[in-house]
Amino acid sequence: MKISRRVGLLDTLEFFRRHRSLSPAQLISISFAATIFIGAMLLKLPMAHSGTTPITLVDALFTSTSAVCVTGLIVVDTGTAFSDFGKWVILLLIQAGGLGIMTLGTILALASGRRIGFQERMRLQAQINSLHVGGIVNLIRRIVLFVVITELVGAFLLFLRFSQIEGYGRGLFYAIFHSISAFNNAGFAFYADSISSFVSDPIINIPIMMLIILGGLGFSVVFNGLGHMRRGRLAPLTLHSKIVLTTTFFLILSGFILIALFEWTNVNTLGNLSVGGKLMAALFQSISPRTAGFNSVDYAAMRGPTQMLTVLLMFIGGSPGSTAGGIKTVTFFLLIGSAWTISKGEDVVNAFGRRIEFELVVKAGVIALFGVMISGAAVTVLAMTDPQFELFALVFEAISAIGTVGLSLGITPELSTPGKLIIIILMYLGRLGALTFALALVENRKARTITYPAENVVLG
Repeated sequence: MKISRRVGLLDTLEFFRRHRSLSPAQLISISFAATIFIGAMLLKLPMAHSGTTPITLVDALFTSTSAVCVTGLIVVDTGTAFSDFGKWVILLLIQAGGLGIMTLGTILALASGRRIGFQERMRLQAQINSLHVGGIVNLIRRIVLFVVITELVGAFLLFLRFSQIEGYGRGLFYAIFHSISAFNNAGFAFYADSISSFVSDPIINIPIMMLIILGGLGFSVVFNGLGHMRRGRLAPLTLHSKIVLTTTFFLILSGFILIALFEWTNVNTLGNLSVGGKLMAALFQSISPRTAGFNSVDYAAMRGPTQMLTVLLMFIGGSPGSTAGGIKTVTFFLLIGSAWTISKGEDVVNAFGRRIEFELVVKAGVIALFGVMISGAAVTVLAMTDPQFELFALVFEAISAIGTVGLSLGITPELSTPGKLIIIILMYLGRLGALTFALALVENRKARTITYPAENVVLG
């Protein structure tokens, strides 16, 4: 199985080499779609199921998409519906989707002694959102080393608890699975209630929260931060890192305060917990919607303001170049920054003593607009295919899918087949990014060479 998988990925790299006319965005789109299809076929095999009732093709496709796109929405219970083989398939799909298909292909190519050409370096740069092509292969090596070490440390910490509950053998597998799922912001869990049974357990909650945050920061930010701590003032943080860290801290802190405020007396969520348990659960629920998808309390039992806050956090998501989805923290920062700039009567967005290029501000607006338009269109279609559900539940589901979060108000397994297909499309678009998908459609077209005269229009 391992040999055939390695050959398959190397063949994929050879396909990429031969089809140089395809843009990086197109190749990324194709690689994810192909992996989803292969995963669905594997999950449809009888040996992937634990029970006698077979899983439908749509459910297998849904699960594969959710794993590859590191979302975590499920239509069947992962812990009971799939055999050990099926769970390993899901685990490999999560890791492949989190790191990126071409990144894994590059790792195998390097292991086989194959040289990585310039075109492939360009595609890798696009996939991991690196600002530079130079040193991209060394960056991939550092990313893989960081991922392996982080996931192993997370697995060790989780093993301390899972070994007590599941025994040493199964506890080790549970620890590895949940560590990889958390770091890749996938949100898959072997328990039907996610990790609600461990709502006040720091041995489970703290490692998962740390893995979610590290996976959602972006590799460039992590490496920049490590270099900053190691070299002190000689290695200042980049503007990108400052924006990501500041926005991440603000979202976690504000989410934590508001969730604690909204849910403190809600007996169905935080109300019956100790003070320490309430604070931990509120912090967890502030971190997880940023595209992780684990939950330690029932989101359907939350109050309206908390659910609305969760939708906002899911829509924003993690940071560029990370395993997370959403419109990204930098996009959110630029939107707020541009609004603040306009309100002051200025026309240049500045941050941390640096000027933000106008092109980036426009792209931020386009990304947010695409997210709103796609989500709105999807909710409209879902309202027609699944009218039995409340509109807000469909909004929550759609934002969770396109943000690759995985949280739900409990309607996912009950969606109609057309409804599931809509969610599948949203998860796929969310993992690629709406802008990447749009570029995949138009990137090879010739750019316009005509420049028209400028004229003002009225706004507001």
